[in-house]
Amino acid sequence: MINIYGIKNCDTCRKALKTLSAAGLDHQYSDFRVDGLSSDNLDKWIVAVGWEKLLNKRGTTWRNLSDGIKNSVNEAVARDLMLENPTLIKRPVFDTPQGVIVGFTKTEQALLGF
Repeated sequence: MINIYGIKNCDTCRKALKTLSAAGLDHQYSDFRVDGLSSDNLDKWIVAVGWEKLLNKRGTTWRNLSDGIKNSVNEAVARDLMLENPTLIKRPVFDTPQGVIVGFTKTEQALLGF
């Protein structure tokens, strides 16, 4: 089973869910805003892919942070920020039996078997 994490109004998350459903792949979706985010999951993802890949610096939440915070980001700060503001996590996050995959570009789709 593939566990997918994201937010419901994210176009990329919707595209990923539609693709997995069309392929008949067994999956479960968790919305950060509705279901929350466990520190255990976040720590697992950071170990698997690195905090730099997980931290979404292109979104509105990042742009709304103060320059002081943005300029002082390291792994510990990024972890705390992502726990406090899960929309700072690049989406979607796929937790698969083979490992953690972040995003849904052609590269990630190939890793998922599409």
